[in-house]
Amino acid sequence: MTQDQASDDLWFLNSRVRVRSRSAAGEHPASLIEHRMVRGDSPPLHLHRREDEVFHILEGEVLFQVGDQLITARTGDTVVGPKGVPHTFRIESDEARLLTFDTAGDFEGMMREVARPAGEGLPPMAEPSPAEIEALVAASARHNIEILGPPMSAR
Repeated sequence: MTQDQASDDLWFLNSRVRVRSRSAAGEHPASLIEHRMVRGDSPPLHLHRREDEVFHILEGEVLFQVGDQLITARTGDTVVGPKGVPHTFRIESDEARLLTFDTAGDFEGMMREVARPAGEGLPPMAEPSPAEIEALVAASARHNIEILGPPMSAR
């Protein structure tokens, strides 16, 4: 693995992420990110102000909340979180792998601010500390993402 590839392999909250295609400056910045997550993992309820977020399930089962709609997605399914619409998800299988395609690069920028270099395997499952929550909320705001509520697993 090159140094450049290592910088794209990160632990973000309780998931392992690999940036497959970096957002690029220009007229149409976008990013493609692979996530590996375990049962119960869930990001906070949030919305993106500038970008649509497209999720494609590579392996596993994921329960999505998009607006008021609940959607169960399995291997091969695709779900869209349109900009301006609150969304979150929860991993329902023992492990899941999914791709996210973000159309403006905001999610990638926020993630890089709060993620850390990945070790082997998955990070230990843990509730974020108050300092981690504060950092996530602040980084999200800087990248046009609004945190609206707790993860699905906390509801």
